Amino acid sequence: MTDTAVTAAEQENAATAELARNRPQRALHLHRELGRVWANDKGLWGQITAVSHTTLGLRFMATAFVFFAIGGILSMLIRAQLATHDGAFLDTEIYNQIFTMHGSIMMFLFAIPMLEGLGIWLLPKLLGTRDMAFPRLTALGYWCYLFGGLIMLTALLFGVAPRDGWFMYTPLSSAAHSPGINADVWLLGVTFVEISAIAAAVEITVTILRQRAPGMKLTQMPLFAWYMLGTSVMMLVGFPPLIAGSVLLELERAFDWPFFEVARGGDPLLWQHLFWLFGHPEVYIIFLPAAGAMSMIIPVMCRTKILGYGAIVAAVLGLVFLSFGLWVHHMFTVGIPHMALAFFSAASVLVAVPTGVQVFAWIGTMWKGQPQLHLPMYHILGFFLTFVMGGLTGVMLAIVPFNWQAHDTAFVTAHLHYVLIGGFVFPMMAAATYWMPLITGKSRIKGLGETAFWVILIGFHGTFFIMHLTGLLGMPRRVDIYPDNPEWVWLNLTSSVFSFVLTIGFAMFALDLLLQITLGKRQRRDPWEAPTLDWAMPVPSPNYNFSSLPTARHLDRPARDIILPLARGEGALPGAPRDRRELLVTRAIAAEPDHVAILPGNTALPLALSASICAFVLLMLGGIYLMAAFALIPVAALIWLWGRGMAPAGDMSPVEIAPGTILPVHHRARQSLGQSGLITLLVADGTLFASLIFGLAFLSVVTQGPTAPVAGAENIATLIGLGIIALALIAAAWVATGASRSAALIGVVLNGVALVALVWLSWTQMDDAKTHARDALRAVVAGYVGLHVITASGMAAFVANQHARGEIDQQTPGAHPAWRAWQGFTAATALLAMVIVLAQALA
Repeated sequence: MTDTAVTAAEQENAATAELARNRPQRALHLHRELGRVWANDKGLWGQITAVSHTTLGLRFMATAFVFFAIGGILSMLIRAQLATHDGAFLDTEIYNQIFTMHGSIMMFLFAIPMLEGLGIWLLPKLLGTRDMAFPRLTALGYWCYLFGGLIMLTALLFGVAPRDGWFMYTPLSSAAHSPGINADVWLLGVTFVEISAIAAAVEITVTILRQRAPGMKLTQMPLFAWYMLGTSVMMLVGFPPLIAGSVLLELERAFDWPFFEVARGGDPLLWQHLFWLFGHPEVYIIFLPAAGAMSMIIPVMCRTKILGYGAIVAAVLGLVFLSFGLWVHHMFTVGIPHMALAFFSAASVLVAVPTGVQVFAWIGTMWKGQPQLHLPMYHILGFFLTFVMGGLTGVMLAIVPFNWQAHDTAFVTAHLHYVLIGGFVFPMMAAATYWMPLITGKSRIKGLGETAFWVILIGFHGTFFIMHLTGLLGMPRRVDIYPDNPEWVWLNLTSSVFSFVLTIGFAMFALDLLLQITLGKRQRRDPWEAPTLDWAMPVPSPNYNFSSLPTARHLDRPARDIILPLARGEGALPGAPRDRRELLVTRAIAAEPDHVAILPGNTALPLALSASICAFVLLMLGGIYLMAAFALIPVAALIWLWGRGMAPAGDMSPVEIAPGTILPVHHRARQSLGQSGLITLLVADGTLFASLIFGLAFLSVVTQGPTAPVAGAENIATLIGLGIIALALIAAAWVATGASRSAALIGVVLNGVALVALVWLSWTQMDDAKTHARDALRAVVAGYVGLHVITASGMAAFVANQHARGEIDQQTPGAHPAWRAWQGFTAATALLAMVIVLAQALA
């Protein structure tokens, strides 16, 4: 095929036409061809360089399970301490470290990575594609998660783990009240891990919107995809406030910038707002993927279709929206106005409605079907019993007078565990037992799994139901000793005994999975006779998932009916005849074929980049700040190499995905996956900026601390500096619309001018950041703008380099669209920041 561009008309025809069936081929030949191209490298090096979604998804889940076991061991130590009123098992310092690490591990190192792993492993299989949109980003996310988790665990082993609670409330976590590096381990370690979460959110969003099987409209997606789409959007919007808060608190601890210090205009409540802007959506971030898994499993177990597909989708969207209006119900006791109390109380009650819609849809599905009590169904019934109770206590806590009484008692601890274990762990156990045949290719050994379920159920309710009573009797949470009140002592001892029963149950569950992996018999394909694409492949699933990709004609047929046609190459894009990893990219709404993406192969670059970021984090922990700044140089160099790996190269001829349907490769597409990914990332970036602006507004309007000194934002020199920055960035954004090497070089110069003006302004005109919280936050906003200007300059230089290499022409835009989008975003946020700061100064 000649190296010619596909015209817009040809591409539009390809998008709207029904894809023809490819001629059948030998299934074994296609399997071997694809297996060779998509295989991981051999040995230990293959584990380091793997970028396959199947490998990395399983690795995420296995690592999260290990962290779950560690968090469980810590919980046993907590319960051993609380078994008696004057427990001498742990001293106060070690106890505080253990309960902080228990919560942090379960939230940040188990729940979030587990759902990421399930989404990464499962989504391509459900959507009818071969991999996630950005395999190297998946690998980078895993290594950041692993290194961040190991930093936190190592700190625990050396006795310097975080000790201020998994919520790190200020001023308890400030340098004055928490000296040493304990709090820094949490702030830097969790932020490091959150790189993984943002990466996964970008991956999942783009994969769902751009890689569905041809003809799979949004209204035809499996419900799990809807749930994961909602989850990824919440992660993009929910995690940046925590990142912002962590950065501010680390800057306060390291450089004495008083964001949360009342005496210098700060406010501890700013931390609580930023934390719970993340913390409450996180509950639904954890719940939604688990609910998605149940929406896939329940219809199969009941031999029917899901009841109320549209109502469930609406409920998911409602939860996504409402979850960001509830964060203040964690702060009912801090003295907020009564009107705000009423609003957030009503919103907290209202969120029960979309949750109830889903629960009744699942119950209705079981009612109309023929439920079969396989092991996954046991865990789903455990979910109903446990999560509904947790939801009811959540409604109780949404009522302000009751919340005032129960706040910071063991009642809240019980509610939290009923929601998280009931709403996440039980569904994840159902998902594990349901998809294990696809993971291992083996059937399980019956008996042990059912016993494990009953032991877990009894142990859990014995542990945490009693804690509701303990809390109602007034026992506070987060204490290592308590008064010798008879009504507290026997309840705590009972909870502690049942906690060990719960641990035995989880150990039995793990043993059941291990026995299936090692001793299970060979499993046939599609053992559940499911209707979804995830079972229309061999077991265990290969790295490439499908020998040919499903099309519209395959979507409404049971998996058992389409396994053979897809294996013989009758779907789209059969085999790997060009010896490269290819997948089909479709349009976001109607899933019309758009172009063919060529994915990178195995590489150690994600490991190298995450190791470089890890070096920066460790130097920051050690207080070696100058060296930490220099450690960013290899990070920048590796990012440049990362971009070079995306540069147009090799055969860029159009690809025939089906008879008569020819599509361009992604280098010549109208909107590639990379462009979609950048737009998605900018959503998170914009939320981070909004979080900083929220901080400025909060300190200006709400905080009652000392008034900030008159700033230099009104003098002529400051206005001139701001004007230079504004003009340079507006000009750079305009220049970025031109597709030439000279435009890119001019962009480098203009960004340089803006950066020099910003540095001069910060150094000579801005007030000392240590003087007042307002000035410290302005300095952070200036740093945010400066970092984006530096990045924009680097992107412009990269585009100029691509022009010099001849990698950009009229049909091949290279990195130019990415630079244009980033440059426009940088100019917009910088101008908005200037307007807000000037308005604040004039007010």
